[in-house]
Amino acid sequence: MDKSPELALTQMRKSVEKLGSSSANYGDPTLMRFLIARSMNPEKAAKMFVQWQKWRAKMVPSGFITESEVPDELEARKIYLQGLSKDGYPVMVVRGSKHFPAKDQVQFKKFVVHLLDKTIASSFRGREIGNEKLIGILDLQQITYKNIDARGLITGFQFLQSYYPERLAKCYLLNMPWFFVSVWKLVSQFLEQATLKKIMIVSNEEENREFIREVGEEALPAEYGGRAKLVALQDVKLNSTED
Repeated sequence: MDKSPELALTQMRKSVEKLGSSSANYGDPTLMRFLIARSMNPEKAAKMFVQWQKWRAKMVPSGFITESEVPDELEARKIYLQGLSKDGYPVMVVRGSKHFPAKDQVQFKKFVVHLLDKTIASSFRGREIGNEKLIGILDLQQITYKNIDARGLITGFQFLQSYYPERLAKCYLLNMPWFFVSVWKLVSQFLEQATLKKIMIVSNEEENREFIREVGEEALPAEYGGRAKLVALQDVKLNSTED
């Protein structure tokens, strides 16, 4: 690590203290995610970090969201957690046709935290380093107007941007129907450029081959050109996220 990142990290830790908080329990890889998200500006990164700490304390006071807190969302079995991509990122699949706009927005927000935390934790090798990333796959095959949930998509991406900075390695949108294009244009207005650059709409054979190559056949379900089986989120057991 050269002097510039080291200096930025030192300045960020001091700025966190000035804001009345502490970064003592967090390693450099965690803080670096916030710095990258704020263009290496220590003051802005510190502000973002403290806001994340406050949000986390309020949203996830026990450290994680249990399955018993999100039963309605889990019942649909719409989220799948695969193994690691060829670059070592956990692969999360969302089946859009199994999703319907949530009646309970509080539970939905908790579910977003639950699935992101569990997906990230599935890549831990003993303990968290702090710079782990994930790959998201949103499959829009066979969706109808009843499945469309712009609000839910915006919530998910805004959580990633605000509270999980630099956790998203890549997001792939598959099988997008013509009527979803306008929905995606709306959602895109709420996304930062850094996020949009990580999103790939797979719309032809060449892009599909690139998608399979980047994710890797070992983690990719057979339905998408890989060799793995789909595994529902709740069927994956991790010590840190079990009830």
